[in-house]
Amino acid sequence: MTAQTTVIMHDPTLRDGQHAVRHQLDAEQIRTYAAAVDAAGVPVVEVGHGNGIGASSLQVGRSKLSDDEMLATAREALTRSRLATLMLPGWATTADLRNAVRHGVDVVRVAAHCTEASVTERHLGVLRELGAEAQGVLLMSHMASPGELAEQCMLMVGYGAQAVCIFDSAGYYLPDDVTARITAITAAVEVPVAFHGHNNLGMAVANSVAAVAAGARTVDACARGFGAGAGNTQLEVLVAVLERYGHRTGIDLRRLADAADLAEKTLMPAPPTIDSTSLVSGLSGVFSGFKKPVLAAAESQGVHPWDIFVELGQRRVIAGQEDLILDAARTLAAQGAIR
Repeated sequence: MTAQTTVIMHDPTLRDGQHAVRHQLDAEQIRTYAAAVDAAGVPVVEVGHGNGIGASSLQVGRSKLSDDEMLATAREALTRSRLATLMLPGWATTADLRNAVRHGVDVVRVAAHCTEASVTERHLGVLRELGAEAQGVLLMSHMASPGELAEQCMLMVGYGAQAVCIFDSAGYYLPDDVTARITAITAAVEVPVAFHGHNNLGMAVANSVAAVAAGARTVDACARGFGAGAGNTQLEVLVAVLERYGHRTGIDLRRLADAADLAEKTLMPAPPTIDSTSLVSGLSGVFSGFKKPVLAAAESQGVHPWDIFVELGQRRVIAGQEDLILDAARTLAAQGAIR
């Protein structure tokens, strides 16, 4: 990392933050926050259900608004920022992609488990045909080695990805972990590399700085860290830290701070904190978005949520396997692991 590196900030507050409020953000909340970060000069604003377009369901939660309503509202509010959304094959279809592009989405991230890049092939190809920027995302990236991640990113680039991103979905990384992975990926691909951090161990900002130092040129962050579990990298803090290092983000930090204040007042019941449940989620390497269903399962089965997270970590459970949370709780209860 050299002085005056340009870093593109990608803001998924209006998508990842949905996890923290059971996907219940309304049109006025989306419109107001989108306009505020647009005015601050945030380059990319990501909007949608927490699990991406097409994901509103009983299994992972029904959103207050439809995909159409969320995207149209954000598109109208954004005059400078690019509009982005996320999709996971299995939840969304190519029809959802076409619909998103019709609503003016500029960037679509196609996400898969860190060892399953092959499932993104069709969707990345469709996005290239539609003319939207196609990005490939690897979820739960701590579950693969640096070399494996590099190979998976190379596959996505071959499928048409114009950028690749790794998610620290469980907030498990330390800076050295990030450095090793971003270094391997940037050596393997010629497209921009991005990093998305979670804050379960309190390392999200440090990990994001490590990612930039290792060659990432796009970093994800949310206002006040608004996101699943312990939250994401805190946007306004990261921008300030990057500027202290002398890097360019093109963002008006004062206006961004105002947008963060607005987000705290209008989007979230309270800013994310690292409570004991979020901490064990990070230590166990379990998806941060499991926090609320784990707490519900612990209550219903009379077991400790800490033990459920440890059990899920040992089973290597990933997002999309929410049905295993209650199974793990019942197993612990049957074994006598009573709270």
